[in-house]
Amino acid sequence: MSAVGYPLVLAPVAAIGLLAVALRPVVPGTVARRRLALLRAAVVTGAFAVLTVELMGALRLLTLPAFAAAWLSFLAAAVTAAGWRRRRDAARGTARAATHRAVEVVAAPEPALVGAAAGPAAGTPPPALPPPAAARPVAARRAGWSTRLAHAWRTAGRGERLLAGTVGGLLLVELLIALLAEPNNFDSQTYHLPKVEHWVARGGLDFWPTAIHRQVTIPPGAEYLLLHLRLFTGGDALHNLVQWAAGVGVLLAATRITAQLGGGRRAQLLTAFVLATTPMVALQATSTQTDLVCAAWVACAATVALDGLRRPAGVGAMLALGAATGLTALTKTSGLVAVGPLLLLWGLAQLRLARTGPAPDRTGPDRTGPARTGPDRAGPDRAAALGGGTDAVDPAPAGDSRPRRQVRRTVAGSALILLVATVVVGPFLARVTAEFGHPLGPPRLRESIPMERHDPPSLVVNALRIAHTAFDTPLAPLRRAGAEAIIGGARLIGVDPQDRATTFGRERFPEPSWYPDEDRVAFPLAGALAAIGAAIALARPGRISPTQAGPLRAYAVVVVAALLLHTAMIKWQPWGNRLLLYALTLAVPLAGLWLDALFRRRAGGTAGRRSVAAGLAVSVLATCALAGVLAVSYGFPRRLVGAGSVFTTSEWDTRFLRRPQWAEEFRWAADAVRATDARRIGLVQQNDNWEYPWWLLLRDADGRPPELVALQSVLPGRPPADPASVDAVVCTGSRPACTALVPAGWRVQFRGYVGYALPPER
Repeated sequence: MSAVGYPLVLAPVAAIGLLAVALRPVVPGTVARRRLALLRAAVVTGAFAVLTVELMGALRLLTLPAFAAAWLSFLAAAVTAAGWRRRRDAARGTARAATHRAVEVVAAPEPALVGAAAGPAAGTPPPALPPPAAARPVAARRAGWSTRLAHAWRTAGRGERLLAGTVGGLLLVELLIALLAEPNNFDSQTYHLPKVEHWVARGGLDFWPTAIHRQVTIPPGAEYLLLHLRLFTGGDALHNLVQWAAGVGVLLAATRITAQLGGGRRAQLLTAFVLATTPMVALQATSTQTDLVCAAWVACAATVALDGLRRPAGVGAMLALGAATGLTALTKTSGLVAVGPLLLLWGLAQLRLARTGPAPDRTGPDRTGPARTGPDRAGPDRAAALGGGTDAVDPAPAGDSRPRRQVRRTVAGSALILLVATVVVGPFLARVTAEFGHPLGPPRLRESIPMERHDPPSLVVNALRIAHTAFDTPLAPLRRAGAEAIIGGARLIGVDPQDRATTFGRERFPEPSWYPDEDRVAFPLAGALAAIGAAIALARPGRISPTQAGPLRAYAVVVVAALLLHTAMIKWQPWGNRLLLYALTLAVPLAGLWLDALFRRRAGGTAGRRSVAAGLAVSVLATCALAGVLAVSYGFPRRLVGAGSVFTTSEWDTRFLRRPQWAEEFRWAADAVRATDARRIGLVQQNDNWEYPWWLLLRDADGRPPELVALQSVLPGRPPADPASVDAVVCTGSRPACTALVPAGWRVQFRGYVGYALPPER
């Protein structure tokens, strides 16, 4: 890590903190306002990071000085915005306090009347009541984070403390692993990290000749974020932190969604617990994959959209929705499967408000969730949860022009959302369209992942296969029985269960997915809890959220619609579980609400079956905790203990835990090439080969990247380099492919997976 880059790494963190102050919601009754402020700040910072890459890439200024100047300017703007917001809030607080004192003076009783009052206190004015929270100075209302956390801890029950402690402990352990482990995700070795190195070496974002089409065709939103860290540090030591930060964002957004749907503190903690202990979340939080980043942007869009169910959205909310939509599309287009229904729900709710008007707010600005009575009294006021509910709202009077204005505002807001999303994702789509003639890339990409058949029997079989893989368990007989039933049923209705039109590549169903591997681990516990919560939210939403039954049912419809669209649009694949991470994030709040209602009814004295159900739920939660702990302890390919531990495995061996036999082969070939002082080096590889190790092994001592050029290209408009123009050739995968491209007379050496070729000695 460079001395200059180290403080710059803190710039995004500082910017989010400052923007959270500047972007605090001002609408009274806003649910979980501090979490909303942090999520708004994250979206703004993410959009800035993406647009900085696009602008600097267009100017061919992907350099440390250019990015340092951009971030320092952004940080200065954030400081200015935060200072302005604090001064404005202080002025408003002082004015409200003065107004309140004036009202007290006017309302004070006359001394003569007071003296005539009977009793020993006659002649003494009654003590003035303390001013309401909104009228007190801001400094008096704003307690420090430590004070608030201490108060929350003191008022929490034993179970709530256990839930919060487990979530916090997992996050800390994941942070440790993310800092200690080198990036070793398979896809990252093939295309996530090589594309970052290509940008740095080329100084721009123009496409390049390559045999690995995913380096240029797959949306690069997460890699844009990695590029900042790469330029700041000169390496990949902090690359895992992007997904870890996304994991924190996912928890913030999911718990706020729970609060918006009527859940109090315990429901929010249950949501965080179920999500944090899901092995896929725990493992991806220490990875350079992109699924958790996509889930974070989708969750941000969801929580902002839910705010629009109760009151007309402001311009800020529309900008946030547009930015979150664009960031989702730029990170992983599959996330739009959920963002689309969310935006539709938002638009319908805004149009409904044109007829009914906003629902009344009945809480103070610091409320974060529903009030409770009885044993679950720790949660705040239920009536503050956004998204509508059972509040009676008077329709607009006849002849009122407000409905028409709200309709126009909704139409204009929808256009603004699409415009902002286009600004974020548009430059990348424009490059893809110019290169391949289609915004979704070449036919090879468009036909490999999306479903190619949409007849009802094929859709049903695809959905069943995806569900089987997502709910897989270590119980092999159960897995076999389920797979045989799906395969037999598919053949019965005339569908090939291995049809290439509904199955990715050459993969074959079924494929075990229970093992805690970051690319494919199943989530049967979280999935089952979310499914039960969704079913109850659809059938009897009042049972789990009495004041937010309508919004809860609408949200459940959106979640189910997203899942159905996913199974109708994306082929089954063995690693498809990670593609569902965004949907799981949206569904888990339903599990948290249902579990909270179950425990509340049990604590209220209900006996019999409900007590048994609550006991089973506790057992499931305990199993969730065990699964989360095992995932961070023994999960693959980064773990705390056992073979491959981050404490006992060398840096180079950690990178090759997926393929240990390749570690020395890459070193052997790189050493031979470096010994010749070769500067321009040709690459021979296939679509799924590892390229990233070459960028690490062949860079100069001062960290300058090597000049690596492809001798093959799948991009029609980007011809490969002439083999005669290179000083050496490095190869992976196929020896015949390597030999066919090497100039005549060159010496070819191969050892298993890796080889190299050098010109004859002169």
